[in-house]
Amino acid sequence: MENELKKLIGKIVTVVITDENDDFYFAQQNGLTFRVAKDEFKEPITKGTEVKGFAYENAEHELQLTKKIPESGFDQYAFGEVVEVRRTLGVFVDIGLPNKDIVVSIDDLPEITKIWPKKGDRLMIGLKIDNKGRLWGELASEDVFRGLAVKADAQMQNKNVVATTYRMKMAGTHVLTDDYFLGFIHPSERDEEPRLGQRLEARVIGVRPDGVLNLSLRPRAYEAISDDAQMILAALEHQKGELDYTDKSSPDEIKAFFGISKGQFKRAIGHLMKAGLVRQENGKLILNKQQ
Repeated sequence: MENELKKLIGKIVTVVITDENDDFYFAQQNGLTFRVAKDEFKEPITKGTEVKGFAYENAEHELQLTKKIPESGFDQYAFGEVVEVRRTLGVFVDIGLPNKDIVVSIDDLPEITKIWPKKGDRLMIGLKIDNKGRLWGELASEDVFRGLAVKADAQMQNKNVVATTYRMKMAGTHVLTDDYFLGFIHPSERDEEPRLGQRLEARVIGVRPDGVLNLSLRPRAYEAISDDAQMILAALEHQKGELDYTDKSSPDEIKAFFGISKGQFKRAIGHLMKAGLVRQENGKLILNKQQ
C-alpha cells in the first residue's frame, strides 16, 4: 500500500467517487480512499463519476484530492508564501492546497537561522517525496532561476526594482526581480545580509554583459542626507543655486539664516559635498548643476 501511495501522492490522478457525507465525496484509486471537498463542485455529482485532481495527504494525515492544481510540482517550481517557521523542522509554505502547507526541511535551509525566511516571505519551490510517501518542498536551484530569467539591458540603469532573494553566498546575495531579471547585491551595497525569501526594494547600479543586474540596497545620495541638508538644498534652489554662507561663516550668521548651529551646518554641507550635490567657491555655497 505504501508503494501505491508513493505512486499517487503529489501527482494529478483520476479517482472514482464511491461515497459521500455532508462535506466530502470519497473516491477510490488503487485501493486507496481520497476525500474530495464538495465545495469544489458547482453541482452535486453521483457515485461512479470520475474526478481528476491533485493527490496529497492533508494536515490531518488524511488522503485528499483537490481540483485546485498547485503551480509547484515535481520538477515544476513556483513561488509560495511562508506561513510558519519551526526551528526544529523547517519552514511551511502555502502553495495553494486546501488544508495543507508544504515544509522545506531544515536540511535545505541556511545553517545560520538568522537568514531563514520569516512569515510573509516567499520561496520558489517544487515538490519531492520521501520513502514514506510524504511531500516536502524543494528549493529551486540556480539553473531553475536562470531558466526563468530574462536578460536586462542598459535602460535598467538607476531604476528601482523589487526583488526576492533566493541564494546567499559569501560573495553576495542573488535575487530575482518581479520582472524576472536576475540580480546580485555585493556585501558593500547593503547594511545587513537579507533573509532567504525576503522581498527587497533595490536600485540598479550596473547592468552586466550577461544581463544580470548589479543592485544596491543603499539609498541614493540625496535620499540619505539629513533633514538639515535637505533644508539647505531647498534654500539653495530657492536662491537660484547660490548662498552667501560657507563653513567659514560665523555661528550667528548661520543661526540667523538657517536656524541651526554652525556644527549642524558644517555636518550637513559636509554630507552634501561628499554626495557631490554642492561645492564651496569664493565664499559661496553653490548647488552643482548636474543635480
